Amino acid sequence: ALGTALAYMGNLWSKLVRYTERGDLPIDNNRCENAIRPFVIGRKAWWFSDTPAGAHASAVIYSLVQTAKANGLEPYTWLRRVLRDLPAAKSVEAVEALLPWTLRITDLVHKTAQ
Repeated sequence: ALGTALAYMGNLWSKLVRYTERGDLPIDNNRCENAIRPFVIGRKAWWFSDTPAGAHASAVIYSLVQTAKANGLEPYTWLRRVLRDLPAAKSVEAVEALLPWTLRITDLVHKTAQ
């Protein structure tokens, strides 16, 4: 068993060394796992995604919601703003202005209240 573990470590040595060279890399992926946990737990309840198109649509929405959360935004408020303003966006810059890492919470509160 020890030989198997050492062989496994030897095969991953370049990744282990990379981690020790960069102090900014997290030691685990807890942030990612915590973000997807609600979907893993609810997976059996979401059988409506029984087609590839339904599964793709669900994955897109889940990704948007988690990206908004990761950027400190309330997902529903951000999605309402994007879905309202996206049809009027006529340039790449106008679309990029709606991305969750571009907007601040104050932008959403101010624009949504209008």
